Amino acid sequence: MDEHTDNLTLARRAYAARDWATVAAHFDAVATERLTANDLAAYADAVWWLGRIEDNLRLNAAACDAFLSDSRPAEAAWTALVLGIFHLGRGDEPRGTGWIGRAARLVQGVPECKVHGYLLLLTEVEASLQAGQPSAAMDAARRMQDLGRGLGQPDLVALGLNGEGRALIRSGHVADGLRLLDEAMVTVLDGRLDPFASGTLYCHTIATCHEVADIRRMSRWIDLTEQWLATFPAAVAFGGLCAVHRVQLQLLRGEWDEAERHALQTAADLDAHRIDYAAEAWYVVAEVRRLRGDPTAADAYDEAHARGRDPQPGRALLQLRKHDAAAAATSVRSALAAVGPDPLRRAPLWAAAVEIAVASGQLDVAAAAASELVETASTYATSGLEAMAATAHGAVLLAQDRAEEALAVLRDACRRWHELGAAYDAATTCVRLAAAYQALGDEASAAAEVARAETTFERLGAYWPAPGRPDGLTGRECEVLSLVADGRSNREIGRTLYISDRTVARHLTNAFHKIGVTSRTQAARYAIDHGLTVSR
Repeated sequence: MDEHTDNLTLARRAYAARDWATVAAHFDAVATERLTANDLAAYADAVWWLGRIEDNLRLNAAACDAFLSDSRPAEAAWTALVLGIFHLGRGDEPRGTGWIGRAARLVQGVPECKVHGYLLLLTEVEASLQAGQPSAAMDAARRMQDLGRGLGQPDLVALGLNGEGRALIRSGHVADGLRLLDEAMVTVLDGRLDPFASGTLYCHTIATCHEVADIRRMSRWIDLTEQWLATFPAAVAFGGLCAVHRVQLQLLRGEWDEAERHALQTAADLDAHRIDYAAEAWYVVAEVRRLRGDPTAADAYDEAHARGRDPQPGRALLQLRKHDAAAAATSVRSALAAVGPDPLRRAPLWAAAVEIAVASGQLDVAAAAASELVETASTYATSGLEAMAATAHGAVLLAQDRAEEALAVLRDACRRWHELGAAYDAATTCVRLAAAYQALGDEASAAAEVARAETTFERLGAYWPAPGRPDGLTGRECEVLSLVADGRSNREIGRTLYISDRTVARHLTNAFHKIGVTSRTQAARYAIDHGLTVSR
């Protein structure tokens, strides 16, 4: 047995074991002309899992030609279809649709096979969902399931169930839709599907949970996805997609340092082959920076926008932060017009519209937006939407001087955010709750809610324009700046405040962003100019 033959044998065995790194290493050592069509397809599959996207595209194109030379049109069509999917993921729509069109042509006259099912998924199920036509998507998804059962292809059945579930959710039948998504995932958990279909289902399921703000279900499926990915020696491609969903969850839970760090790395990793997910990672970066008062948030929103992600409602809320309520209101109105009638896409925009309208005293606008959000939450009844709706409704009641009614609603909203582990949202609701208590003359309860909120803001390094503190600085950040002005080192500041050097550095980083300085000298001058004093 020569070296080439030995490498081919080892590569084929490794492919059967889904050991992608070993597959690629052995195929890398073999001259391309020695590879069969099946070898080229396996090689392409392995390097995709390893994140070698350019190699994948080259090898899949070669595999398609090789299958055609062997008079195997169904296999050639499958490689063409995969190429189309991957080009679309990169944001290259002309090449993506071109390869998918080629796949459709190649299977004309070929007995029904899995390619027909995937074409149905792409050209009818997904296209109808994107066009806001859930009934058409549901019909196509059911035909896909029938085809899968007839062919004995569990991948097609599961993907069809998932598509039907998403269509039901878009139609307002959330509980039924989520049940179908869970049913489809049973076959994944049983290990009955190929890895590509399994990864696709994980991503669709988690993304749908995020879309409907079913935070608990989203969290559970992310955990299961990560466990599944850990069973592979390497899974760069789907690992990156899952990482984006993980940072979305970290953003919600107030794990902002981790969210920003991981999102930046993931955005870089995915830019070459999943520009849509890279855009979402940049949006998470922008949100962390906005919530911390970091002026570079605007740049991060621009990065998300450049990759095709609408930067709203974050950009509008950033305008509000900069005290330009009129521009913020205009931005959120434009965003609502752009997304059309889809209530799920409108929900986060309505939540922002309430915050902006309340801040600018446009209470009729705020009440209308809150009403829309309450209606959406009533229809879809997921944990996140219900918390958003309660928060918006409570904010409007409070602004209308109906503190007694607002109190019960805001307490419910605060409880919901705490149950979801949404630290920042719970803290901002506590601030409104404090205002309600204060309006009712309950100063002790108001002070307790403010103290609870401030503890969270301190921990997160969140921007919070508290009375007597400039530029959204937290109390701890003011203390650290005053000690910098006193000439103390990080170690000395840590000893004075009984915190670690690392915590001091984090407070300084957050403070520097908020006040727009880049050195300790500038920070000291700021502290002196703004009358910050040492708390001892």
